[in-house]
Amino acid sequence: MTRRRSERVLARRMSNDGSTDEGRRPEELIVEEPLEIRLDGTVVATTMRTPGHDFELAAGLCFTDGLLGDASIETCRYCGTGSAVETEFNVVSIDTGGKAPEPTPRLSTTSSSCGICGSTQIDELTKRLSPLPTSSPWSIGVLLSSIDRVRNEQELFERTGGVHAAAAFERSGAIVVMREDIGRHNAVDKVIGHLLLESQLPATDRALFVSGRASFELVQKAWAAGFEAMIAVSAPSALAVETATAAGMTLVGFVRDGGCNVYCGPGVTD
Repeated sequence: MTRRRSERVLARRMSNDGSTDEGRRPEELIVEEPLEIRLDGTVVATTMRTPGHDFELAAGLCFTDGLLGDASIETCRYCGTGSAVETEFNVVSIDTGGKAPEPTPRLSTTSSSCGICGSTQIDELTKRLSPLPTSSPWSIGVLLSSIDRVRNEQELFERTGGVHAAAAFERSGAIVVMREDIGRHNAVDKVIGHLLLESQLPATDRALFVSGRASFELVQKAWAAGFEAMIAVSAPSALAVETATAAGMTLVGFVRDGGCNVYCGPGVTD
Protein backbone atom coordinates (compact mmCIF):
# COMPACT_ATOMS: atom_id res chain seq x y z
CA MET A 1 0.00 0.00 0.00
CA THR A 2 1.28 3.47 -0.92
CA ARG A 3 0.92 5.91 1.97
CA ARG A 4 0.55 9.67 1.71
CA ARG A 5 3.90 11.15 2.74
CA SER A 6 3.17 14.82 2.17
CA GLU A 7 0.15 17.10 2.13
CA ARG A 8 -0.62 20.63 1.02
CA VAL A 9 -1.58 23.48 3.32
CA LEU A 10 -2.19 27.15 2.60
CA ALA A 11 0.40 29.68 3.79
CA ARG A 12 1.03 33.41 3.37
CA ARG A 13 4.57 34.59 2.59
CA MET A 14 5.81 37.58 4.66
CA SER A 15 8.99 39.66 4.45
CA ASN A 16 10.87 41.48 7.21
CA ASP A 17 9.45 44.84 6.11
CA GLY A 18 5.98 43.62 7.02
CA SER A 19 4.75 43.20 3.47
CA THR A 20 2.89 40.05 2.51
CA ASP A 21 1.92 38.32 -0.69
CA GLU A 22 -1.68 38.81 -1.63
CA GLY A 23 -3.70 35.75 -0.74
CA ARG A 24 -2.36 32.41 0.36
CA ARG A 25 -0.62 29.77 -1.68
CA PRO A 26 -0.32 25.99 -1.21
CA GLU A 27 2.83 24.66 0.43
CA GLU A 28 3.68 20.95 0.51
CA LEU A 29 4.57 19.67 3.99
CA ILE A 30 5.90 16.32 5.16
CA VAL A 31 3.51 13.97 6.98
CA GLU A 32 4.42 12.83 10.50
CA GLU A 33 2.55 9.93 12.11
CA PRO A 34 3.27 7.51 14.98
CA LEU A 35 4.44 3.97 14.26
CA GLU A 36 4.08 1.36 16.99
CA ILE A 37 6.58 -1.48 16.66
CA ARG A 38 5.91 -4.87 18.24
CA LEU A 39 8.41 -7.69 18.60
CA ASP A 40 6.94 -11.14 19.22
CA GLY A 41 3.79 -9.48 20.51
CA THR A 42 5.44 -6.94 22.82
CA VAL A 43 5.44 -3.20 22.09
CA VAL A 44 9.11 -2.23 21.97
CA ALA A 45 8.93 1.26 20.44
CA THR A 46 6.65 4.00 19.22
CA THR A 47 8.33 6.50 16.95
CA MET A 48 7.09 9.49 14.97
CA ARG A 49 7.92 8.87 11.34
CA THR A 50 7.11 9.67 7.74
CA PRO A 51 4.90 6.83 6.43
CA GLY A 52 6.57 4.54 3.93
CA HIS A 53 9.05 1.66 4.17
CA ASP A 54 7.57 0.87 7.58
CA PHE A 55 8.71 -2.77 7.60
CA GLU A 56 12.27 -1.60 6.98
CA LEU A 57 12.01 0.92 9.81
CA ALA A 58 10.69 -1.68 12.25
CA ALA A 59 13.27 -4.27 11.25
CA GLY A 60 16.12 -1.76 11.33
CA LEU A 61 15.19 -0.40 14.75
CA CYS A 62 14.90 -3.87 16.28
CA PHE A 63 18.22 -4.88 14.74
CA THR A 64 20.25 -1.78 15.64
CA ASP A 65 18.86 -1.72 19.18
CA GLY A 66 20.03 -5.32 19.64
CA LEU A 67 16.49 -6.56 20.25
CA LEU A 68 16.74 -9.45 17.78
CA GLY A 69 19.80 -11.05 19.35
CA ASP A 70 20.84 -13.83 16.97
CA ALA A 71 17.26 -14.44 15.82
CA SER A 72 16.06 -14.00 12.26
CA ILE A 73 12.86 -12.23 11.32
CA GLU A 74 10.25 -14.78 10.24
CA THR A 75 7.39 -12.43 9.43
CA CYS A 76 6.84 -8.69 9.28
CA ARG A 77 3.31 -7.35 8.86
CA TYR A 78 0.99 -4.52 9.71
CA CYS A 79 -0.85 -4.87 13.01
CA GLY A 80 -0.91 -8.55 13.98
CA THR A 81 -3.75 -8.36 16.47
CA GLY A 82 -6.54 -7.30 14.13
CA SER A 83 -7.18 -5.28 10.99
CA ALA A 84 -4.39 -3.10 9.64
CA VAL A 85 -7.04 -0.70 8.41
CA GLU A 86 -8.33 -0.22 11.96
CA THR A 87 -4.86 0.88 13.12
CA GLU A 88 -4.42 3.01 9.96
CA PHE A 89 -1.29 1.06 9.03
CA ASN A 90 0.52 2.58 12.03
CA VAL A 91 1.37 -0.69 13.81
CA VAL A 92 4.03 -3.13 12.57
CA SER A 93 4.50 -6.55 14.13
CA ILE A 94 7.78 -8.41 13.78
CA ASP A 95 7.85 -12.09 14.66
CA THR A 96 10.89 -14.28 15.28
CA GLY A 97 8.93 -17.29 16.47
CA GLY A 98 9.95 -16.46 20.02
CA LYS A 99 13.65 -16.87 19.21
CA ALA A 100 14.60 -13.25 20.04
CA PRO A 101 15.43 -12.38 23.66
CA GLU A 102 12.32 -11.53 25.62
CA PRO A 103 11.79 -7.83 24.82
CA THR A 104 11.31 -5.15 27.47
CA PRO A 105 8.21 -3.08 26.75
CA ARG A 106 8.94 0.57 25.96
CA LEU A 107 6.01 2.77 26.94
CA SER A 108 7.35 6.20 26.01
CA THR A 109 7.48 7.60 22.49
CA THR A 110 10.83 7.72 20.72
CA SER A 111 11.43 11.15 19.19
CA SER A 112 12.01 11.07 15.44
CA SER A 113 14.83 13.57 15.87
CA CYS A 114 16.59 12.40 18.99
CA GLY A 115 15.90 8.72 19.58
CA ILE A 116 17.37 7.42 22.82
CA CYS A 117 20.62 9.40 22.75
CA GLY A 118 22.69 8.99 25.89
CA SER A 119 20.77 6.04 27.33
CA THR A 120 23.34 3.50 26.14
CA GLN A 121 27.02 3.81 27.00
CA ILE A 122 30.02 2.72 24.95
CA ASP A 123 30.97 0.00 27.43
CA GLU A 124 27.54 -1.57 26.91
CA LEU A 125 28.02 -1.41 23.15
CA THR A 126 31.39 -3.14 23.29
CA LYS A 127 29.77 -6.02 25.17
CA ARG A 128 27.27 -6.43 22.31
CA LEU A 129 29.32 -5.41 19.28
CA SER A 130 32.81 -6.46 18.23
CA PRO A 131 35.27 -4.01 16.63
CA LEU A 132 34.94 -3.91 12.86
CA PRO A 133 37.47 -5.79 10.73
CA THR A 134 40.35 -3.63 9.54
CA SER A 135 39.43 -1.96 6.26
CA SER A 136 41.26 -0.01 3.57
CA PRO A 137 41.04 3.79 3.44
CA TRP A 138 38.15 5.24 1.51
CA SER A 139 38.56 7.47 -1.53
CA ILE A 140 38.11 11.13 -0.59
CA GLY A 141 36.56 11.74 -3.99
CA VAL A 142 33.90 9.08 -3.40
CA LEU A 143 33.06 10.42 0.05
CA LEU A 144 32.80 14.02 -1.10
CA SER A 145 30.67 13.12 -4.11
CA SER A 146 28.18 11.23 -1.93
CA ILE A 147 26.41 14.41 -0.87
CA ASP A 148 25.55 15.31 -4.48
CA ARG A 149 24.60 11.74 -5.36
CA VAL A 150 22.16 11.54 -2.46
CA ARG A 151 20.81 15.03 -3.01
CA ASN A 152 19.88 14.13 -6.56
CA GLU A 153 17.77 11.25 -5.21
CA GLN A 154 15.91 13.25 -2.52
CA GLU A 155 12.48 13.51 -4.08
CA LEU A 156 10.70 14.25 -0.78
CA PHE A 157 13.20 16.93 0.22
CA GLU A 158 12.78 18.55 -3.17
CA ARG A 159 9.04 18.81 -2.58
CA THR A 160 8.94 19.71 1.11
CA GLY A 161 12.41 20.75 2.31
CA GLY A 162 11.56 19.02 5.59
CA VAL A 163 13.17 15.57 5.65
CA HIS A 164 16.49 13.94 6.40
CA ALA A 165 18.19 11.37 4.19
CA ALA A 166 20.37 8.34 4.80
CA ALA A 167 22.04 6.19 2.19
CA ALA A 168 24.30 3.17 1.89
CA PHE A 169 26.86 3.39 -0.87
CA GLU A 170 29.73 1.29 -2.20
CA ARG A 171 33.39 2.11 -2.69
CA SER A 172 32.61 2.94 -6.29
CA GLY A 173 30.21 5.62 -5.05
CA ALA A 174 27.13 3.76 -6.29
CA ILE A 175 24.13 4.17 -3.99
CA VAL A 176 22.75 0.84 -2.79
CA VAL A 177 19.69 2.24 -1.04
CA MET A 178 18.52 5.72 0.00
CA ARG A 179 15.68 6.57 2.34
CA GLU A 180 14.08 9.84 3.52
CA ASP A 181 12.21 10.49 6.75
CA ILE A 182 11.34 13.37 9.05
CA GLY A 183 13.64 11.72 11.60
CA ARG A 184 17.37 11.20 11.09
CA HIS A 185 17.28 7.99 13.10
CA ASN A 186 14.30 6.67 11.17
CA ALA A 187 16.02 7.26 7.83
CA VAL A 188 19.05 5.29 9.04
CA ASP A 189 16.89 2.47 10.42
CA LYS A 190 15.05 2.25 7.09
CA VAL A 191 18.35 1.89 5.22
CA ILE A 192 19.64 -0.75 7.63
CA GLY A 193 16.28 -2.52 7.72
CA HIS A 194 16.32 -2.73 3.92
CA LEU A 195 19.78 -4.31 3.96
CA LEU A 196 18.73 -6.71 6.73
CA LEU A 197 15.60 -7.87 4.92
CA GLU A 198 17.65 -8.30 1.73
CA SER A 199 20.28 -10.38 3.59
CA GLN A 200 22.98 -7.77 2.88
CA LEU A 201 24.39 -7.36 6.39
CA PRO A 202 27.06 -6.86 7.55
CA ALA A 203 27.61 -3.85 5.29
CA THR A 204 31.19 -4.77 4.33
CA ASP A 205 32.83 -2.40 1.81
CA ARG A 206 29.98 0.07 2.28
CA ALA A 207 29.63 3.48 3.91
CA LEU A 208 26.65 5.22 5.46
CA PHE A 209 25.69 8.79 4.54
CA VAL A 210 23.55 10.94 6.84
CA SER A 211 22.23 14.35 5.87
CA GLY A 212 22.59 15.99 9.28
CA ARG A 213 24.92 15.67 12.23
CA ALA A 214 26.56 12.45 13.41
CA SER A 215 25.18 11.62 16.84
CA PHE A 216 26.23 8.81 19.15
CA GLU A 217 23.14 6.79 18.32
CA LEU A 218 23.60 7.06 14.57
CA VAL A 219 27.19 5.86 14.88
CA GLN A 220 26.15 2.89 17.02
CA LYS A 221 23.51 1.97 14.43
CA ALA A 222 26.17 2.12 11.69
CA TRP A 223 28.47 -0.01 13.86
CA ALA A 224 25.75 -2.60 14.46
CA ALA A 225 25.18 -2.85 10.70
CA GLY A 226 28.90 -3.24 9.97
CA PHE A 227 29.47 -0.10 7.90
CA GLU A 228 33.16 0.63 7.43
CA ALA A 229 32.69 4.38 7.21
CA MET A 230 30.13 7.04 8.03
CA ILE A 231 29.92 10.46 6.45
CA ALA A 232 27.80 13.31 7.83
CA VAL A 233 27.03 16.65 6.25
CA SER A 234 27.28 18.36 9.63
CA ALA A 235 29.30 17.89 12.83
CA PRO A 236 29.71 14.79 14.97
CA SER A 237 29.39 14.84 18.73
CA ALA A 238 32.40 14.04 20.90
CA LEU A 239 30.68 10.82 22.00
CA ALA A 240 30.07 9.89 18.36
CA VAL A 241 33.80 10.18 17.63
CA GLU A 242 34.62 8.13 20.73
CA THR A 243 32.13 5.46 19.64
CA ALA A 244 33.44 5.35 16.06
CA THR A 245 36.98 5.03 17.41
CA ALA A 246 35.94 2.06 19.56
CA ALA A 247 34.29 0.50 16.51
CA GLY A 248 37.30 1.02 14.23
CA MET A 249 35.08 3.00 11.85
CA THR A 250 36.11 5.93 9.65
CA LEU A 251 34.03 8.95 10.65
CA VAL A 252 33.87 11.99 8.35
CA GLY A 253 31.95 15.19 9.00
CA PHE A 254 31.48 18.78 7.85
CA VAL A 255 31.30 17.84 4.19
CA ARG A 256 31.16 21.18 2.41
CA ASP A 257 33.04 23.44 0.01
CA GLY A 258 34.89 20.50 -1.51
CA GLY A 259 36.38 19.32 1.79
CA CYS A 260 35.62 17.40 4.98
CA ASN A 261 36.97 16.59 8.44
CA VAL A 262 38.23 13.07 9.13
CA TYR A 263 37.92 12.31 12.83
CA CYS A 264 38.99 8.68 13.25
CA GLY A 265 39.41 5.31 11.61
CA PRO A 266 41.54 4.03 8.75
CA GLY A 267 40.87 7.37 7.08
CA VAL A 268 40.74 8.36 3.45
CA THR A 269 43.05 8.40 0.47
CA ASP A 270 43.30 10.43 -2.73
